[in-house]
Amino acid sequence: MIKFLDLKAINDSFEPELSQAVKRVLDSGWYLLGDEVKSFEHEYAEYLGTKHCIGVANGLDALRLILKAYIEIGFIQEGDEIIVPANTYIASVLAITDNRLIPILIEPDLGTYNIDPYKIEKKITGRTKAIMIVHLYGQNAMHPEIQRLVEKYDLKLIEDNAQAAGASYKEEVTPGFTGETLGFTEKSMNKILTNTSANTGQHCEPKRTGSLGHASGHSFYPGKNLGCLGDGGAVTTDNDELAAVIRAIANYGSNKKYQNDYQGLNSRLDEIQAALLRVKLPRLDADNNRRKEIADYYCAHIKNDKLILPITSASWRTQFLIPNFLSHVWHLFVVRTSNRDKLQAYLAENGIQSLIHYPIPPHKQLAYKELNNLSLPITEEIHNEVLSLPISPVMKDFEVERVVDAVNGFE
Repeated sequence: MIKFLDLKAINDSFEPELSQAVKRVLDSGWYLLGDEVKSFEHEYAEYLGTKHCIGVANGLDALRLILKAYIEIGFIQEGDEIIVPANTYIASVLAITDNRLIPILIEPDLGTYNIDPYKIEKKITGRTKAIMIVHLYGQNAMHPEIQRLVEKYDLKLIEDNAQAAGASYKEEVTPGFTGETLGFTEKSMNKILTNTSANTGQHCEPKRTGSLGHASGHSFYPGKNLGCLGDGGAVTTDNDELAAVIRAIANYGSNKKYQNDYQGLNSRLDEIQAALLRVKLPRLDADNNRRKEIADYYCAHIKNDKLILPITSASWRTQFLIPNFLSHVWHLFVVRTSNRDKLQAYLAENGIQSLIHYPIPPHKQLAYKELNNLSLPITEEIHNEVLSLPISPVMKDFEVERVVDAVNGFE
């Protein structure tokens, strides 16, 4: 059986360092808010290029805390609206409603599965306070149009970076650039190429996702590209005030023991998980590169017209690197087919495990009965058709080839 994600094999590949890290914490006698957390916060902030990192209990709490802190600061009030992708894991929406804010669901681009930047502006109202982008499946969702809207309407940009640790965003703009980067059709690509063919372009250095917005939430759930051995999360930001408020709220609302300035939460990254993450972080880029190798092989060798593959830089016959907007660390390799259940059963029969991310969109969940009547056809099409194939840094070449052979044999 080829597992979808062999967590034991992944963690075994970090031994004996993981066991040594656990023993280091046990021997220290200090288990919360100690040197391991401080060191990881510093190392992760440095990796991303942010001023602050605050370790928290999980990725959902990271997003909850960002919004709660903005409420405490006074930028957001109960009943305000937060733009969020309709095509996302439900945690993105839960963080909004938990703070008594209103999620405004925006359809995705069918090519990238991320929020469609050109569908946002018409949904902005006087109550809109932030745009939450989700780097879904490990693919950067940031885009120049989103930056334009953030600046034009004085909005906060919040990143849900739970699935994209290590991804980047590099904006390349040319004088003739039209801004059409997510409507990936041959016609739109030709228009962009025509407008830019005579220009050399202006180059900007890439930035890591998680450092693009005003604040970002991160998850270190075991299955993530950077995963611990339990729950864990973090908030990153360059804003001193926001960081201080988030750190206090996450610790019972306290800046000083037994002195509570806010009605806070108990949401802290523990010492053992921080120590484990410190072992894994230095190898994150190498592991992501292995994921990219597997994804490139899938894209080059899967030849089955019943499947729709992800868009990659190799998908376009051009030297103009618009796919810089599509930096991908392949947390998931997601294909689409109208015969999703049949394909999943077929793969299982052939000893290949696959998963669905995700079968039910947030607006169709029982938890959001008030949203059940929304019509979001692109989101619903995606959730009805997606299937995730095995991908991980410990997959062997022969396993990757077996997946390709099986998929190509699907009828």
